[in-house]
Amino acid sequence: MRKNRISQRASKLVLPALLLIAAAIPVLISNTYYLDVLARVFIWTIAVSGMNVIVGYTGQLSLAHAGFFGIGAYTFGLLMVKAEMPFLPSLVVAMVATGLIGALVGFISLRLKGHYFAIFSLCVGVILLLLIEKWESLTEGVRGLLGIPVPQIGSLVFSSLTSQYYLILFFLVLTALINKRIVQSLVGRTFMSIRNSEELAVALGINVMRNKILAFVHSTVLAGLAGALYAGYIRFLGPDIAHVEHTFDMLLYLLVGGIGTLWGPLVGTTLVTILMQMLQSWQEYRMMIFGPVLVLLVMFLPYGIIGTCVRLKQRRQTELERRAEHTTAVSSVHEQRLSGGKADA
Repeated sequence: MRKNRISQRASKLVLPALLLIAAAIPVLISNTYYLDVLARVFIWTIAVSGMNVIVGYTGQLSLAHAGFFGIGAYTFGLLMVKAEMPFLPSLVVAMVATGLIGALVGFISLRLKGHYFAIFSLCVGVILLLLIEKWESLTEGVRGLLGIPVPQIGSLVFSSLTSQYYLILFFLVLTALINKRIVQSLVGRTFMSIRNSEELAVALGINVMRNKILAFVHSTVLAGLAGALYAGYIRFLGPDIAHVEHTFDMLLYLLVGGIGTLWGPLVGTTLVTILMQMLQSWQEYRMMIFGPVLVLLVMFLPYGIIGTCVRLKQRRQTELERRAEHTTAVSSVHEQRLSGGKADA
């Protein structure tokens, strides 16, 4: 019991410790390359966190997330460049627009199940990519959208890499807190019950369709937020950001980190991105490298890094509880024998 209490207290200190480290990195590291990599990791972690809600917690394999990422990025970029709207209103409108499109797509596609839903969502992702690429009068097509202004909130101008890093970190922490709140609430447990068994959820009186749409919209809103932050950070957009390849990258991050876990998106995105940076000279052959790695991961760590750690911790806790119950039962029998012996004497 004492070990459990110490473990629980230690786990509560993990988040503040990581926040302190993340906040101190720009002070401790002068190399802008590492800051740039971390800023990109944070942006993709937000998008992967959204995918985790619909794939990991609700059990619906959506393959359209790169398309929603692109919708958020282009909505934000067009509002900033062509409508000259300020940063925050553009960000909010980009998230709302992505969520509305997500609600429409979810209302139609979530009537399908399993592989049919995955294939349908993959087609939606391709359609969104083609829409961005071919609608040249609006998106500038393959020429790309140039000149996205620097993010500015009131008198705060996020022109430097360090200020952009803190801005993206703020939205990452906000996303993590919202997701944690959702997962630990009745809504999150409803999502998980749908993932475990839709038939049982229906039998319990849960409105499965409404909750699946809710999870899907939330995931697309986070993809839109990540896309808008990406547009504000890179300040240039091309249709490639909505390519289906990015959807599979996000899925890879999620599988490596741990699908259906709160820390999985951050851990998976960080590890895979760092590995990709280390193998930049092998960029053309990266799928030949990650393919076998993914196969080995699915074979030996099917729940990802964090998922495996969580299950090992649960197994250890169950074993400790079983031992404690066994010790209590043995002590009880021993005391009964002693009391019986005294009565006979």
